[in-house]
This record gives sequence, structure tokens and C-alpha cells, in this order.
Amino acid sequence: MDLELRGKNVLITGASKGIGFACAAGFAAEGCRLHIASRSAATLEEARAKLVKQYGVEVACHPYDLSVTPNAAALGRACGDIDVLVNNAGAIPGGRIDQIDDEKWRRAWDLKVFGYINLTREVYARMRARGAGVIVNVIGMAGERNRPEYIAGSSANAGLMAFSRALGAESVDHGVRVIGVNPGRIETERQIEIVMDAAERKLGDRSRWKEMMAQMASTSPFKRFGRPDEVADLVVYLASARASYISATVVNIDAGQSLRP
Repeated sequence: MDLELRGKNVLITGASKGIGFACAAGFAAEGCRLHIASRSAATLEEARAKLVKQYGVEVACHPYDLSVTPNAAALGRACGDIDVLVNNAGAIPGGRIDQIDDEKWRRAWDLKVFGYINLTREVYARMRARGAGVIVNVIGMAGERNRPEYIAGSSANAGLMAFSRALGAESVDHGVRVIGVNPGRIETERQIEIVMDAAERKLGDRSRWKEMMAQMASTSPFKRFGRPDEVADLVVYLASARASYISATVVNIDAGQSLRP
């Protein structure tokens, strides 16, 4: 199937590892020119080297901390006219409302919520003026299935789901599609950190995270965590011409676990 992505310019945030890197690899495999962003210049260069070696595509690195508001506009300007934006940067700590103080809550939202919004504002204006483009927001299942022990993340993700739907309903009038993707439990470095935290809370020992991970995976319909490349395949498809009638929606990729008791 020709996804008609060859030669497209794609910006992916949080692209040095995990789902972001998998998305970069997915677009690279389709022959896209990449802009990859994250806070660490060193890890970006490592990601760039891997992508160039395997796929032979153009890759530009942009070390920006997107929790700093002016950096979103700077990143948008540095990338010029892009065809696809994948918002993926951000990790929100777990905890109940009495465990997440104001400073921690705001710091997390500055990157995951306002980082998405600010960069979208900059890129969407350019796409709208050009009459074409796709924005895919990688969000998370906690916005669909809210959890008190992940209250800051649940609230953030629910807001980003609404943001994606609201903008995507209007953006199509200007040739731009906006879609959200909710990954469930995906085996990334960030997910392992979450499992370590859970092992410390429930078992009293962070080093028992593999035991906790196996226990969590056993509750999945497929008895495993998802893989970053499985999320990336969905993101790449949604950004392609094959999904040209899809906007203002959020697609869950969690093996149906959110609908199970």
C-alpha cells in the first residue's frame, strides 16, 4: 500500500527514544524528511545516526525544551513548512492529588499539555495558510480511563483528547487534519519507570519491577505490553493519504484493555 508520504517533511517531538523514535523510524521507512526534537542534543544525535544509517533519509535535530513557551514558536520557525506534526514529548508523574504538589503538576503540564498546544498553534497557522497538513497528538489511555493514582496525567490526557477533537473539527475547513492517538501499556523506557514506581509502592522494592511488569502484562488481552513500533504504524497510517477522511477523533491502541473490567 502506497501511503503517499515519500518526500514529506515530518516533525516529531520526544523523538530520541520510545514511541517518538519508533514514529521517526516509521516515517523514515516511508521516505520522509525528518525533523526530530527533544531536550537532549546528545540523544537526538544518537537517534539521527541510527535513522540515517538504516534509512538514508535527511534528519535535522532540534534540541528544544518545549516546556518553555517561546521554544515552541522557535521550533516551528526552525522547521519551516512541515507536512506532518507528531506531538509526543512529555511524561507526567504518577500520584494521587495529595502527592502531586502545584510545582510538580505545573511543570508536567508545561511540557505535555502546553507544549502540545503551543507547538500546534505555531505549526497549524502555517498549515492553515498553505491549506494542507496533518497533526497527530500521541496522548495516552489515562485520558480515556481516568485513574486517581495518575490524576495529573489523567486530567492532562483528557484535556488533550478534547483539544484534538475540537481543533480537528474545524481544521478540515482549511485542509488540515488533527487526530489523537491513545497508547495503552507500551514497553518503553518511560513505562519501565512507571512499573518501577508501582513496584516500590506495592512491593516495597523498585528492583522487583520485572515481577510487577509480568503481573501487569498478564491482565492484557494479549498477555503482553504493546511495542513502540505498533503505535508508530498507527501514527504513520493516520498521517497518510490513506486516512484522508479521518479528523477530530482519538484512536485507542491498547488491545481493548480499557473496555475490560
